[in-house]
Amino acid sequence: MASVKNLKKEVNYVLGDIINIVYIWEMTTTGKPTEASDALLDSIFDTFDTLMTKINQKGVENKKVHFKQIRKEFEEAANQFVAKVNELN
Repeated sequence: MASVKNLKKEVNYVLGDIINIVYIWEMTTTGKPTEASDALLDSIFDTFDTLMTKINQKGVENKKVHFKQIRKEFEEAANQFVAKVNELN
């Protein structure tokens, strides 16, 4: 299993890249934020906070299962966000 440090970095980089894509989309299409893009950004920020809270959780009985579940949630969320970005167009 990868280290907790690497999982944190991956979550940060991937969700950060998706946020940058939304900002670029805003600037190239309307030049300002839309309701849909703001809602998507809020959702990404909430997911980031939730994932980091789970990653930093102490006293977990079975760490291997815990981090596999976090990785699964992260991958599902990232795929959903990419699909939503594609729907913005």
